[in-house]
Amino acid sequence: MTANELEIAAITDPGVTRDNNEDSIAQTPELGLVVLADGMGGHQAGEVASGLAVDIISRHIANVVNGDAHQDFVTDSGSLENNSIDAAIRLANATIFETAQARVECAGMGSTVVVAMLHDNKISFGHVGDSRLYRMRGDKLEQITEDHSVVQELLSRGLITPEEAHTAYNKNLVTKALGVEATVEPDVNELEFEANDLYLLCSDGLSDVLKDDTIAELLGDGKDDLDYAVKRMVNVVNENGGPDNISIILLRPHANFSRSDERNSSGNGFQHE
Repeated sequence: MTANELEIAAITDPGVTRDNNEDSIAQTPELGLVVLADGMGGHQAGEVASGLAVDIISRHIANVVNGDAHQDFVTDSGSLENNSIDAAIRLANATIFETAQARVECAGMGSTVVVAMLHDNKISFGHVGDSRLYRMRGDKLEQITEDHSVVQELLSRGLITPEEAHTAYNKNLVTKALGVEATVEPDVNELEFEANDLYLLCSDGLSDVLKDDTIAELLGDGKDDLDYAVKRMVNVVNENGGPDNISIILLRPHANFSRSDERNSSGNGFQHE
């Protein structure tokens, strides 16, 4: 796939106050696939959890598309892409849960995750937790995933305002995460994309610090250079204290985007960052 078909820019940064980075990101450009995970757990167990999440999800989806997958989970989420995302997230959850049970140093670990995959004229996406997917179409930024969090539940019930949600003391309390229970129900959806839509995947290290209108402004300023845009967003977060790890992936399909469906049993193209 050439650069004029699909643009991807990705970055992960520990932030200012954290000694280690428990976020993980991965991309498989020829499949139009990106994955972002935000780990949790002491003694670097969060890093283990997020690393397992992006590795398992990326490889499983690649194997499904390449026709080489062993389906550990059977789902009915619609398209092949939706099904593969759903199954991959469930598989990652099971592996993280089993690892946390088997290894004392990993007890209690977990991870959020958000996955996006472009195909035909659609984007399939799935998530667990409060890592987000946004779409910027023209000058309008819209969050298209809904956080699995205590604050989101309060917001959905009309008990707090969006401003109160952004500043809530318990905004990091998630109601769902990979590895916490033996099974998980991810949210998986599909939308049609338009050429030059810009999709943003991020951990809460970005969204907890910057409001949506600030994110939109930074994306607008950097729309002609996605690598500059992700670096600039990280810099602005760190200028505002950088209290958490920050991970960002930008994904932009062009009018001639076409996902490669070449069969490749070796799974080449996986890139972990």
